[in-house]
Amino acid sequence: MLGMSTMRRLSIAGLLMVTLLSASAAAEVSVRFVAPDRYGERDYDVTGTRKGAFGEIRRHLESLGRRYLRPGQHLTIEVLDLDLAGEQQPWRTGWQDIRIHTGVTWPRIALRYSLRERGRPAQSGEDVLTDRMYLWNYAARASSDPLRFEKALLTDWFQRRFARQGR
Repeated sequence: MLGMSTMRRLSIAGLLMVTLLSASAAAEVSVRFVAPDRYGERDYDVTGTRKGAFGEIRRHLESLGRRYLRPGQHLTIEVLDLDLAGEQQPWRTGWQDIRIHTGVTWPRIALRYSLRERGRPAQSGEDVLTDRMYLWNYAARASSDPLRFEKALLTDWFQRRFARQGR
């Protein structure tokens, strides 16, 4: 018969093993911004700082991965170019953090991706995401998120490319 302390140790060891196994099987997204100094747009003051915009986009892609990827899948995304919707007009006094959106200032994101499932390549490629009709996206327009159009573009791409079947 096992003693109480031995049973506790076995229970703790079992819980640790289950935690480690579930963590290793969880879906994961890695995002890297490749040569951002060469991007089509150089100002990202829309979120306070350029790195702020990168961080917001990274967090958004990671949350999409948690939502749409299956356990055991790992998605690597390299952002090759980024041009936010709208444009800043720095000559307007007091409008440094404002982006003016018109029908010709749509968002554009070029990226390369590689999806691995349980360590094996599943799919990869390069895509250029753009939405010339972005101003007609009423859900995005109703949002106060400064990167609402870019996030809507990425969400649409992610759902089409990686959403779980039958979900």
